Amino acid sequence: MTAYVTVKGLSRVFDVSKPWLNRVLERRGKAFLTAVSEVDLDIEERTTYALVGESGSGKSTIGRMLVGLLRPTGGEVEVEGVNLDRETDRAKVAKVRGDIQMIFQDPYASLNPRWRVRDIIVEPVAVKSGDTEGLAERLLEQVGLHAADAGKFPHEFSGGQRQRICIARALASEPRLIVCDEPTSALDVSVQAQVLNLMSDLKEEFGLTYLLITHDLTVVRHMADRIGVLYLGRLVEEADPTTLFETPKHPYTQMLLNAAPRIDGFGREVDPPQGEIPDPINPPPGCAFHPRCPIARDICRQERPRIRPLGATRVACHLAE
Repeated sequence: MTAYVTVKGLSRVFDVSKPWLNRVLERRGKAFLTAVSEVDLDIEERTTYALVGESGSGKSTIGRMLVGLLRPTGGEVEVEGVNLDRETDRAKVAKVRGDIQMIFQDPYASLNPRWRVRDIIVEPVAVKSGDTEGLAERLLEQVGLHAADAGKFPHEFSGGQRQRICIARALASEPRLIVCDEPTSALDVSVQAQVLNLMSDLKEEFGLTYLLITHDLTVVRHMADRIGVLYLGRLVEEADPTTLFETPKHPYTQMLLNAAPRIDGFGREVDPPQGEIPDPINPPPGCAFHPRCPIARDICRQERPRIRPLGATRVACHLAE
């Protein structure tokens, strides 16, 4: 398979400084938060790439840079071989961006409460003066709703139904890549399964490529073709689901898997995750995980590990062997 998305050295830094006068009075300099730091990854066409990690690890920031809602501070994103920030042919960039859609975490917050569902779904096509006749009704039926629902407002639906509407809107422009930012975290467990099954079916039917952003390891095990584990904005491990779940290499991945609930784990005793995520404004030197790592050595505190291949895995750990 070919890499549909290529991310190289991707970084994003936010200026979180106080106003100028406050800094002068308090004699403080500017403060910068590194949300994403030198991430490299490839997403193959017609596959699902999952990004997992604790809250604040930079998953959503990567997704927003990929769709163009945020600009990278460093590095680059290529989709279909087009560098979205450096390409001078704006028509080519617009075409590639038209192949990308996003499904947000909160379905109600991402739907205009004043618009009817029909107008919400066809908006990506209407802005390009495309044919919208009967489009909303067809897409609603494809995602398991009724064509008559097109005349209703978002508040008339349940959470799972609203997420189906968001999926229908994402499909309206016939995208090739959909970035799914925690698409089921706001839903009940039974509804989560329905939405995930729907997404899997649509992937096969339309030949879609997914970037799935989630903290739910049970979701990625059954949906993802490739999994990337993020910690403090850094990609620390990447592998296929079988390899990652059976032989995790990075201590952080091992900690996540040990802490995850398991159906066959009734009565098991597991040590809770140790420590807290460090301050991203002032990250620790060397490996960012070393303050919480049970096997950390001096080299971990001094030198940042580069991600490297190790068998079927890519891992950023000095002691992965």
